[in-house]
Amino acid sequence: MKTTPDTFGGKAVLTLAHVAGMVDMVALPVWIGALMQYYRYSPSQAGLTVTLFLLGVVSASVLFAPRFNRVPKRPAAACGFALAALAFFLASRQPVDAASFQALAALHALGGFGVGCALTFTHGSIGRSANPHRLFGVVNIALGFFAVAFLGGMPPLLQNTSASMLFVIIAGSMSLGAVVCALFFPTVASIPESSSHAQSPPQPGAAPARIPRAAWFVIGVVMCLTLNQAMVFSFVERIGAARGFGMDRVNGVLIALGLVNLLPGVMAALLQTKWSAVAVGFAGPIGQALLALMLSSSLSFAPYAVAASLYVFMVIFTHNFLFGLLSRLDPSGRAAAATPAMMMIGSCIGPALGGVLVQGLGYAGLGWMACGVSCIAVLGMWRVRKHLPEAAAMQNARAIDARSAGAQAVRA
Repeated sequence: MKTTPDTFGGKAVLTLAHVAGMVDMVALPVWIGALMQYYRYSPSQAGLTVTLFLLGVVSASVLFAPRFNRVPKRPAAACGFALAALAFFLASRQPVDAASFQALAALHALGGFGVGCALTFTHGSIGRSANPHRLFGVVNIALGFFAVAFLGGMPPLLQNTSASMLFVIIAGSMSLGAVVCALFFPTVASIPESSSHAQSPPQPGAAPARIPRAAWFVIGVVMCLTLNQAMVFSFVERIGAARGFGMDRVNGVLIALGLVNLLPGVMAALLQTKWSAVAVGFAGPIGQALLALMLSSSLSFAPYAVAASLYVFMVIFTHNFLFGLLSRLDPSGRAAAATPAMMMIGSCIGPALGGVLVQGLGYAGLGWMACGVSCIAVLGMWRVRKHLPEAAAMQNARAIDARSAGAQAVRA
């Protein structure tokens, strides 16, 4: 039976693909912690290794997002996950010591490219669903369940087995994603990029429709959010260890974080028609900056635990509203397909930048840098609000052109 992004089967496949591809969103503290604690990497080496993975995601998304309506989506998503699975399986075979740095760095970049390819077609397909905001909320609920299992089970598993088990688990999730996408990835009809309306007929010789300026500023805000998320969240586990909170309590915080991450997708779906996406876009970066200051500067456990538990919630909840706004601004799916790029451009800078800040300024430097990035995000949202009327006018003009072209076709 044919599946689409709006059938139950299509939603299930897109959900699994999103969870497999967004592993970095929940795994960063364990990932960075394992590289530093077991592989004996310096903060900058650990950050650079994960940054190369995220840079690979960006490269693939930049390459494939503009071609979302021209590339076969099922084989592209399946091959992307298969490449990532191979890269992380090879990473699991490397020695658990600092001598593996160059090999792991290269394999992370290769794996990231595969993930970026798969996520581009996953997120583009979500953006072409009937209600992208709600479906993006659903897939993030599933990501929250995965976070609970991963953050609760992975630290003791690494302690009792080998640090390479981290890459075995990631390779397994990518393999599952490859098989499911190859067999069941939903069918998404390609639409002419010369129109922003799925029902618009192609116009001979028409150039691709320009993405509204408001959409570009939304993309910039998402980059800022994910830069802060990766920069600070990567070192959550190390901050707790350095402050002497004890690994048992730190692991408990990670489990609580996973449980809290069950909420943003649900809340974003329920509040879709009640809260303005622009208002959430303003509040998200401000809340993120306050949590970053609390997390990076607190010398007592309670504020650290609260801030750590809510930190990922803030970016997922805010991004859900911005994803819905972006899908409305560009119904062709191209902007939504670039979600991996816009997220990972920020994310790929974060771990490396965070490592440099920690080595030079200590963990408190992360909070102050996050405040500066959040100020840029707030400015970006101000520009979004300014350009929304222009975007609405563009969409109205395209709708009129589409109706006119349809009427001419009928008369012909």
